[in-house]
Amino acid sequence: MITLDDIEDMTCLTREEIAALAEHEALPELNASAFGDYLMHMPKGPQQVQGMICEDIRDALHAGDLPHAKSLYAVLHHFLEAHPEAARGTAPEG
Repeated sequence: MITLDDIEDMTCLTREEIAALAEHEALPELNASAFGDYLMHMPKGPQQVQGMICEDIRDALHAGDLPHAKSLYAVLHHFLEAHPEAARGTAPEG
């Protein structure tokens, strides 16, 4: 039987990045795994993922939830290190 961990391991995103997408889209992590992997293979998809994480950071700050905003910032920082093509203003290769 395939588990959620197996599915998450098949994507190019970390579990924390998948959790951030799940939060943003109000999806179960299983669905967020598939959605995130799909986005990462689409033109400008990495920028969309980056934007979603940024929106969640902004929402956490507006809600006064500084610990969650810091946690999401760490997710964003790692995401941009692993996927530099996601930085806004970068052109996709090809």
